[in-house]
Amino acid sequence: MNLSLLHVETRASHPLITEQLVREEVRESAPKAVKEKRTKRGRPKGSANKNRKDVGLSPFQTQLQGCILAALKLVGVDLSLVYFVYDGALGNNAGLQTVTQTGLHLISKLRHDSKLYLPFGGEYSGKGRRRKYAERLTLETLTDAHLKSDAVEKDIRTRVYQAQAWHRNFPELLNVVIIVKNNLKTGRCAKVFLFSDDLALPSETLIEYYSLRFQIEFDFRDAKQYWGLEDFMNVKETQVGNFANFSLFMVTFSRLLSAKMEGLDRGSMLDLKTLFRARKYTRRILNSLGKTGEPFLIDERIFQAAEIGRIHAKAA
Repeated sequence: MNLSLLHVETRASHPLITEQLVREEVRESAPKAVKEKRTKRGRPKGSANKNRKDVGLSPFQTQLQGCILAALKLVGVDLSLVYFVYDGALGNNAGLQTVTQTGLHLISKLRHDSKLYLPFGGEYSGKGRRRKYAERLTLETLTDAHLKSDAVEKDIRTRVYQAQAWHRNFPELLNVVIIVKNNLKTGRCAKVFLFSDDLALPSETLIEYYSLRFQIEFDFRDAKQYWGLEDFMNVKETQVGNFANFSLFMVTFSRLLSAKMEGLDRGSMLDLKTLFRARKYTRRILNSLGKTGEPFLIDERIFQAAEIGRIHAKAA
């Protein structure tokens, strides 16, 4: 389990906390998108009302909540964090309560076949309980008022809708963004339901924040390819935790170091390692020749050897 800090402007990910899922019950309770079960209408006779905000968290959700609280404590008052972004595994009420109990808003994804209902906007009949649900939210019940964008690119028509909707398993209204893609040649249609409990979040911002999740994949790519995350042989819990956190720490440290070095502004890990390897070879060659290293190392031409093996050539 890894939590990262996502920078909106630079679209960069910075790993914060990594924990191993050790206990069997934690691994088994790792969230998966569960298909909604069809049940009979109504509730069992004699059942009492329940507060859907009071949910029992699974061992995985408890560990995840602990990691979120630890990350908030680590960040402190220097940054004001607002949103927690997770994939569709938290697209349920228990996942929402796991996050909102820490004081953050959740941005996640619902199943494509989730049953959502538009809020009832009619007048109260004066009898019984006020009506809560209107018609079911489908592509047919969505109106032009819900449409936020409509674009066609390479025979793919993409429409984005936004609506506030009820889900019977959630205690409060959800801010739902529906992305519909139609293939104009084949006629096939696909849709995605993104949601947040922040009702004021615009659709384009919600989509952008959710898309930032992919930046975390680059952290693991660099940690595995350059900092040994895929190669270490430790098996004990503490050793595994230490090495995993160290590998991801080196990803963040390398990016900060790369940003301060001339000609490495693209953040390439390979270019950074190539540069330091060239410097080390140059020093050793000079030492083997009995030369004093510092006067030579000041000369920028010595580091032209670093250009060998780099991906991005140094700007002239």
